[in-house]
Amino acid sequence: MCGIAVLANARGAAAPDRAELRAMIARLDHRGPDGSVAQMDGQVGLAHARLSIIDIEGGWQPIANEDDSVRVVFNGEIFNHVELRDELTRCGHVFRTRSDTEVIVHLYEEHGDRFMTHLNGQFAIALHDRRRKRLLLARDRVGIRPLFYTMNGSRLAVASEIKALFALPSVERRFDARALGEVFSLWSPLEPRSAFEGISQLAPAHYLTVELDAPQLELQVQRYWDWDFSRAAIDVGRDDDSLAEELRALLTDSVRLQLRSDVPVGAYLSGGLDSSAIAALVAEQSGQRLRTFSLTFADAEFDEREHQRVMSRQLGNAHSEIEVRAGDIALVFRDVVLHAEHPLVRTAPAPMMLLARHVRESGYKVVLTGEGADELLAGYDVFKEARIRRFMARQPDSRWRGRILDRLYPYLKHSPVRSPAFAAQLFRDPGSEPRDPCFPIGPRLRSTRRVLRFLAPELRERMAETMPEHAVAALLPAAFADWRALARDQYIEARTLMSGYLLGAQGDRMSMAHSVEGRYPFLDHRLIEFAGRLPERCKLRGLREKWLLKHAMRGVLPDTILNRTKQPYRAPDSASFFTGDTMASEVSRYLDDDAIAASGLFDRVAVRALVEKCRVGRAIGFPDNMAFVGILSMQILQKDMLDGP
Repeated sequence: MCGIAVLANARGAAAPDRAELRAMIARLDHRGPDGSVAQMDGQVGLAHARLSIIDIEGGWQPIANEDDSVRVVFNGEIFNHVELRDELTRCGHVFRTRSDTEVIVHLYEEHGDRFMTHLNGQFAIALHDRRRKRLLLARDRVGIRPLFYTMNGSRLAVASEIKALFALPSVERRFDARALGEVFSLWSPLEPRSAFEGISQLAPAHYLTVELDAPQLELQVQRYWDWDFSRAAIDVGRDDDSLAEELRALLTDSVRLQLRSDVPVGAYLSGGLDSSAIAALVAEQSGQRLRTFSLTFADAEFDEREHQRVMSRQLGNAHSEIEVRAGDIALVFRDVVLHAEHPLVRTAPAPMMLLARHVRESGYKVVLTGEGADELLAGYDVFKEARIRRFMARQPDSRWRGRILDRLYPYLKHSPVRSPAFAAQLFRDPGSEPRDPCFPIGPRLRSTRRVLRFLAPELRERMAETMPEHAVAALLPAAFADWRALARDQYIEARTLMSGYLLGAQGDRMSMAHSVEGRYPFLDHRLIEFAGRLPERCKLRGLREKWLLKHAMRGVLPDTILNRTKQPYRAPDSASFFTGDTMASEVSRYLDDDAIAASGLFDRVAVRALVEKCRVGRAIGFPDNMAFVGILSMQILQKDMLDGP
């Protein structure tokens, strides 16, 4: 796991500036604290900040092929590098290191531009073909590792994070109004957009090529993989036992591959089904006493320590936990936002950063997590919501059909379904119909958009023309309309929430802030493709989520873990920033009248009213809480990232 930076100039332009390249990679030292290298080669400069995990001594980058005609810098891990090395050696390729990085240059020699289809891993790659005078960028299938770029015609700059691009004096700093519209609907910008004008991000499962032997650079971007539900229910005739056995075998092999490391590997333990399944399989395979790490909360509404401890006792592992108390989120929230690099609407990334700090202080660089199972096997509430809403839409005037909403959100203190009138307003949207692509996320869109009411008129006008639903529609494959409802819902969730928010803002950015690599066994592409073929009964059986995974893990996990209703990971939102009726000093400087006026982003009177509502504890629903967090995070970015040094 590392950070990378690249400068590439067109033919005839001045060579890239080494000082600028070094300034870029210096901004990524949190991603690679073990050392950095910057190499110049005519039109191209490659830089790498290293977090040493595989081949500690020999894995320094850039790494080249035998005749130094192909060089690469890369952020991530190639989990099947052992098998690939054997295949490539048989083809005559000569290796100089034990690093997983080196397989990339030889795969490119062997298979060309689509070499990444052979990779099982999480990666952001920059490869320079010196002989052909071209640069290739590639990103993993689901977007675990980030990759951003900006181009002005004769120069391309690439980096793992936007802050490295902002190290270049020529790169302007300003929000992208359309991207903000996506953040305040979908929780993050949709690739290839970033939160900032002129800066793009390579989308998951895409690669980009640029020919350098030209006076002006032109980018060619292509997709090499996608979530595919076109064969959903192909296994409908198979019995549940055989499907569960195959699921467990695939997951076990994914864990086996992702345990490859030259440093100790730990695991996150949330107390839920997914992380418990991973921890159990790690303990089964590693042959050593597993080390697990957990988050707990002083507020019982968010706390899962009872279930975490049940699982830890069963495993007999070394376990530690950190408790998030009132005020802890406020203390780190500025850093959280600056690492996320786009506005946030939830505080949930903050405890994840605190947990990563604890992991690193405990001497670990690598942890396995349970992220991804909910997308594969329909674990989120959004899938249950959509099923219920479609059921209600068939007879919208029925009184008894709406009572099924009572089965949602048992873990919420202020559940929206406790008020029948509010629930009807939230779930019966006259603006969408059940086959609309955004139908499953309609309630989320409406709740998140509350922040738009607080924007200054000029910015609201600039955002008025943006319709995130159109951006979502542009993502859809040709066969989308022919898929079953649950498959459509899964695709939308995977393509809108996963990369930018769950794996980005809440995942990679928070763990790498403390130089910790997160690994995601459920997101092995073989598992994703297997899950895409499953019949619906294996995922959402009635309103029982992830049915097949529970079946596969019987006898391995305690019944208390298998049978508990999913409790999504959450954290206190606006309440995190107040002690009694006093706002934390760490955030008040961003929300007072002078700060709001200085940014010009929001309506001062409206923000003052919202802050007062939160101060007295009346912001108990999602819309107000997300508006508060969104305004605060945008103020932080404006003051400390865009206007700052």
